[in-house]
This record gives sequence, structure tokens and C-alpha cells, in this order.
Amino acid sequence: MMTRRSLIGAATLFALLWSSAVHAENDEMRLWTSQPPGGGGPQGQMIETNFGARSNIDVPTIRVYTPKKPNGVAALVAAGGGYRQISLGGEARPAAEWLNARGITAFVLTYRLPGEGWKAGPLSPLQDAQRALRLIRAKASEFKIDKNNIGVLGFSAGGHLMGLASVRSDFQSYNPVDEADKLSARPDWAALVYPVISLSDPYNRTSTRRQMVGLEATAQAVAEWSVNTHVNKSTPPMLLVHAADDPIADYHHSEIMKSACEGAKVPVELVRLPAGGHGFGMSRPGASSYGWSAHLDEWLKRGPLKLKQSEPQIASASTKRS
Repeated sequence: MMTRRSLIGAATLFALLWSSAVHAENDEMRLWTSQPPGGGGPQGQMIETNFGARSNIDVPTIRVYTPKKPNGVAALVAAGGGYRQISLGGEARPAAEWLNARGITAFVLTYRLPGEGWKAGPLSPLQDAQRALRLIRAKASEFKIDKNNIGVLGFSAGGHLMGLASVRSDFQSYNPVDEADKLSARPDWAALVYPVISLSDPYNRTSTRRQMVGLEATAQAVAEWSVNTHVNKSTPPMLLVHAADDPIADYHHSEIMKSACEGAKVPVELVRLPAGGHGFGMSRPGASSYGWSAHLDEWLKRGPLKLKQSEPQIASASTKRS
């Protein structure tokens, strides 16, 4: 059982290891060799604020963060922002560095925003997430990762997106464009932090709901783009983290997801923080949410990181996974 003393101790140890374990980020890779599926998109180039929030996403990408000592585990990271922007600076980049400190190769996703003129609409971010997972598998040997130990870490709307990627991996969101698209889009594990899960009443006032389907959406559209309605036996093991006082994505989002996973007999754990609000990312000393990442650390050691004890199953360029 995690105590406050053990949380602080874990956080202190992490700080000591940080500088020696984290590697510099690599170049961004385009997800699509040409125009993304469906076409359209915003006018002009991408915008990034001084705080690392991106919008006007004209080219969806993944940026690779490689640890100095990769252990074969990889994670696709998606920040939130209500599908109006993507909070890379506040959530995704700190998460990538945290993962690197544990030997995990991180891929930070810059996904298309459905309200920015993409003809695929709400399909756009899911297409990007599925494509990213397939490209990571296709390049497993290049990045020295195990093609069967690729997880996802998502925050807020990014948690909604990584949730969709986890429960709808068999859904063909776009037509294949190359050999990479013959590979699986299923994550092997998922960690969702203060995620938006349900778009239905009474949880229908989030920016995620407005951007994905609108406030006047049909019941069918709401069910299609909620995460919990698609949970099935193929859903990967899941960790949920949520603060009880979250004013943006009500804590019950994670309760709903936990119940859906249990109903499908999917391994699931829910970490309920007494306080912390919303958007705390990896958190900072002094914040009421500080120390939550020790739960993620422990969960990874019992699952994805435990698997690394065996030799990574590095995929060759010609390896295919259906």
C-alpha cells in the first residue's frame, strides 16, 4: 500500500536519477507521407504558445524521446486541451521525460483537432493515434523497443483519445496507405489521467463533447464517441488516475471506465486522489496532486516494466502483426 512517506521517497529518488537518465528529444516524424485521410485542415502553419500549447495543427506528428538506456518499453503520449489545443508543455513533454527516466521510450503525439477544418471531423485524432501506434511498431527495431510492449499515456482529452485507441483498435478509421498499416493499432497497456470518458448526460458539458460531437448530438453519436461504450475483452490492462475534486472532467468519468472494464473482465486499477483538480500533469512539489506518479511507477513495475526482464522482441522491418 502506498503511504505518503513512500510517495515522497519515490519522488525524491526520481529527482536524483532524473539528470542521468533522461535523453534529449529527437526530431518529429510526420504521421502521413502526404495529406492526412480526408483532407482539409486549418489555414496557415501550426501555432505554439510560450507555454507549449499547440493549435492550428496542419501536420500531425510524433516526437521521439529516447532514454540513455532504453529497456524496450515504449509509450505513446497524448496531452489534453479539450481538442481545442494540445498542452505539450504542461503534460506531454514532462511525461516523456518522466518515462525516459525509467528507460521507457516516449513518443509525443501532436494530433489533429476536429474543429480545425479536417473533413474527417472527429475521426481525425483517432486516425492519427492509430497511425502513430502502427508506425511505432513498424520502427520497433530502429528504436530498440519491444513491439509487444507499447502502451499509451493520455491526459484529459488526450486521455479520451488514448482511451478510444485502446478500446477501438479493431476499428478501421482510415484506408491503409503503406506496409505499416498492416500492423496492429492495439496498445499493450494504457494509463489515463483525469480522462474524459463519457460524452453523455450529465457529463456532456466538456470541451471534448463540444468539439467531438457538439452539444446537440444524437444519442448514436454520443455513444460512438464515448470511450466506455466500446470496452471489450481485447481492451488492454488499464490504470486510471483522477482527483475527486476535478471541476472539468468529473471524477465519475474514471468510475464509469472502471465499471466498464470490470464488466468486460479487463484488468483495471483506479487511483482516486482526494484533491488535485484538473490539468496537474506529472504534478509539482507542493501541489495537492504531488506524488500521484508513484502509483503509475508502481503499476508499471508490476506490469509493463516487469515484462522487460526478458529480452525485447525487436521487430524487423519485414515483421507483420495483424
